[in-house]
Amino acid sequence: MEFTSMFQFCFLASISLIFLIRYLIKFYNSSRRKLPLPPGTLGWPYIGETFQLYSQNPNVFFTSKLKRYGSIFKTHILGCPCVMISSPEAAKFVLVTRAHLFKPTYPASKERMLGKQAIFFHQGDYHAKLRKLVLRAFMPEGIRNIVPDIEAIAKDTLQSWEGRLINTFQEMKIFAFNVVLLSIFGKDEVLYREDLKRCYYILEKGYNSMPINLPGTLFNKSMKAREELAQILAKILSTRRQMKFDHNDLLGSFMGDKEGLTDEQIADNIIGVIFAARDTTASILTWILKYLGENPSVLQAVTEEQEAIMRSKKESIAENVLTWADTKKMPITSRVIQETLRVASILSFTFREAVEDVEYEGYLIPKGWKVLPLFRNIHHSPDFFPEPEKFDPSRFEVAQKPNTFMPFGNGIHSCPGNELAKLEISVILHHLTTKYRWSVVGTQNGIQYNPFPLPQDGLPIRFSLKKEATPKS
Repeated sequence: MEFTSMFQFCFLASISLIFLIRYLIKFYNSSRRKLPLPPGTLGWPYIGETFQLYSQNPNVFFTSKLKRYGSIFKTHILGCPCVMISSPEAAKFVLVTRAHLFKPTYPASKERMLGKQAIFFHQGDYHAKLRKLVLRAFMPEGIRNIVPDIEAIAKDTLQSWEGRLINTFQEMKIFAFNVVLLSIFGKDEVLYREDLKRCYYILEKGYNSMPINLPGTLFNKSMKAREELAQILAKILSTRRQMKFDHNDLLGSFMGDKEGLTDEQIADNIIGVIFAARDTTASILTWILKYLGENPSVLQAVTEEQEAIMRSKKESIAENVLTWADTKKMPITSRVIQETLRVASILSFTFREAVEDVEYEGYLIPKGWKVLPLFRNIHHSPDFFPEPEKFDPSRFEVAQKPNTFMPFGNGIHSCPGNELAKLEISVILHHLTTKYRWSVVGTQNGIQYNPFPLPQDGLPIRFSLKKEATPKS
């Protein structure tokens, strides 16, 4: 009898507990649904406010929204409802402290072109594994030995410009492409450079095209180039396996993984690294040349710093060959790079997607909505950077407040190749400032967006060797 009573009591208690839990879950979900969306407007059906954002300088769009709604607001662009955030605290929330609630996201067409196994499109263990492999190749220990090879590429690049009128951005894209191939394939890259270039140049033309896979369309041509690129990479992998010795480059890091990556995963990530490393670095270098040309005192300071390094090498064994240690003796140059990254803000924002309903500062960010941390607005806030539109490298003589300077993103999805980018920029600036002079052709006040902000027409410049740098006959 006592056993029966005890059983009935436990059964009733269990039923009561189940109903209580269900009630609490229902109450919790109901309260979450009652949270308001951030202020703002979603614009027209489907089109949203895409036209307003992309038909003008995006700063105009962001500034008007911030003045009207504050640092968090909703909008609708590229067919997606979005929440835009522009405070350091919100950026940290999305990218660092609650990063697991916001997955990286890109347009589906770009995912198809780069490859679904690329690092950009993943979270969790697979992403952590890939990031570790990329960092192994691109951290200082992995790239310090290729400084002379990067320098050789820089010198060849600059020599090809002598006496010419050049499109800075287009020429810097070639330089950055050759450096990223070196970092991926090592010295073997010269064997595959032309074929890889031919296919990749076709592929990149379709990055921002409509995803219509019909014969003759840009998208269709790009996807065919993508297939050929994968075939070339498969041949490179096969050749390496036959050679049976280790390589200290990114491909070697991918192939040496103990858990093993498939050929498809390796190919997707190689194409992804080229995509991430090429245009962004070329954009930064283009802006640096513009800002140095507009600020003679800053150019003079950089030149004197680089000439001091050049003089110090005259007594060394490896005369005229830069080393990793030399690149660490460039504090003024480093601050110029940092200030360029801030003012130009090549990465104006990044896309994330809420993987579940998220509450932030009393607002609801619904599951599936895109979330865009606005790096450019943070970098141009007078609260963190006095006279934000002024190019002033000296502001980086002191450390910046946390989460106010994020040129390479932040958190577990920040750019793992930032050390390589800063290295190649430093190397080419050494030779640019010590041996060459340049002048901008035409009026250069305009900015174009395609998709990165660039000086108008890619900054056309006339380029020549300094008289004092002319080789003696």
